[in-house]
Amino acid sequence: MAKNYFEQGDYEKALVLYKRLVQQNKGNTRYLVDLVKTHQQLEQYSEAEELLKEYTEGKRIIPQFLIELGYNYALQNKDSISQINYQKAIDFVKESPPYAYIVGQVFSDYNLLNEAVTVYETAMMQDDSRNYYAQLARIYGEQGELEKMFETYVELIKINPTYNGTIKRNFSLYITEDPTNEANILLRKTLLKKLQQDPDVLYNELLSWLFIQQKDFKKAFIQEKAIYARREENLSGLLDLGKITIDEKSYEDAKEIINFIIEKAYNPRLKLEGYQQLMYVELELAQEKDYPKIDAQYKQLFSEFGDDRDTYLLQIDYNDFLAFRYGKKEEAIQNLKALSKKGLTIYQEARVKLKLADILVFDEKFNEALIYYSQVQNKVQNDVLAQEARFKVARTSYFKGDFEWAQVQLDVLKKSASQLIANDAMQLSLMIQDNSLEDSTQTALKKFATADLRALQNKNVEAITLLKDILTNHKGEEIEDEALLKMGMIYEKLNQFENAEAQYLKLIELYKEDILADDAHFKLAKLYETYLGQPEKAKELYEQIIFNFQDSIYFVEARKRYRMLRGDEIN
Repeated sequence: MAKNYFEQGDYEKALVLYKRLVQQNKGNTRYLVDLVKTHQQLEQYSEAEELLKEYTEGKRIIPQFLIELGYNYALQNKDSISQINYQKAIDFVKESPPYAYIVGQVFSDYNLLNEAVTVYETAMMQDDSRNYYAQLARIYGEQGELEKMFETYVELIKINPTYNGTIKRNFSLYITEDPTNEANILLRKTLLKKLQQDPDVLYNELLSWLFIQQKDFKKAFIQEKAIYARREENLSGLLDLGKITIDEKSYEDAKEIINFIIEKAYNPRLKLEGYQQLMYVELELAQEKDYPKIDAQYKQLFSEFGDDRDTYLLQIDYNDFLAFRYGKKEEAIQNLKALSKKGLTIYQEARVKLKLADILVFDEKFNEALIYYSQVQNKVQNDVLAQEARFKVARTSYFKGDFEWAQVQLDVLKKSASQLIANDAMQLSLMIQDNSLEDSTQTALKKFATADLRALQNKNVEAITLLKDILTNHKGEEIEDEALLKMGMIYEKLNQFENAEAQYLKLIELYKEDILADDAHFKLAKLYETYLGQPEKAKELYEQIIFNFQDSIYFVEARKRYRMLRGDEIN
């Protein structure tokens, strides 16, 4: 009640209650501090001083109360007396270093950062077993002393490696993708200096992390090779770097890293994992004329590593390539049916049948696909694979035009443990629901579902024709924003960026407050930033997401991209 009165500004009532609390709890310093603050709000500085002096004079000195007393004088503009009390608190720590934590914390609470630094540094000089690097680093950051902050955090990681993740998150508040950013330069300088003085692998790891943030994967690779040279037979860092470069679509760098992993792999399983990643990269870089060569490479790997359960993931990738890229759906279907009978574990079989069902949907063999999706659900109940299979049952029913059954499945999935599946389910469910209310025949929705399927089948011209039909014959209906967004995405896939821009702009113009408005803003911003070379327009759109779509799934990424385009030195 006392705290509530205080927060509401009703200090007289808070004062009565805090006095009672202090009287009933003589040893509770928290209540005493709150009582002092209440007196201060009422400008009753003498009363506050009288309370504090009981704990700052004589034998019973509580050092943090010296700061409270000093602050009480500061509120009265008696700066010289306040400084005397601050110095007494610092001197107390010199005699008794264990008090440094609480004394430093109180100084920090009052934004007396120089005094807090003095306290922590003094305590560590007096007693080298004490570690206040975390507190010091945080204060250095607040003071803008970035080089000292980085040096202190790095020292803390060396002393206690468990802080590694936390400190990298703190670094991320200052580091950007821009290597010329002041903080990036200072951290790189700090780490290189440390590495010259002490060739500890920790500094290589942190340099690799920094270069990854800057998307300078070649330099990160150099650091990871140095780490590998010190820790032979440990390729974990290189494997992680390879995956990151693939995720960032830096495929040439990825090839160099993966080839190094394959060369150094100390067992067949690791080598196979490397080849699987390499084939993924080769496919991303391949043109249609390269497909026979890709096919031969996969077959060579099966010749070397076998075509049983040990290579089932590689076989899934291969048959995905056959069906979705190489135009050999029937061969892929037969391969996966044969693989599913090769003594796989339950989870291996579930993954194989999931891919098999995906290909059957691609081939418009919907009923057979539904059987396999249902088998996956039954085999791995309560697993995320089962939820994925259920979503694909709903999506297949949607492609078939069986919207009622799709809706039943989607309603279950809205509470999925997987946020990604739950979001996808919610999005598809809303679209079906919104486009069934005003059109009981669901004519436009059926056209859109077919266009969606054609896009999945890479029959993009057919998909665009259907979407244009919707925009012409169902103008002003709920489906229009979905059609515009889908057309924009297909045009992007075809590298027709001006056409994609036109769809997103129209969606924003007509539906600027609708559920897909944030999607259109974000996709158009990325288009301007990445392909159309108009960073100022991208920045404006990111800014609109930040201010107008704060609940959007794109909010965090939009803020990050906006700050980078604005050229913020501190992220």
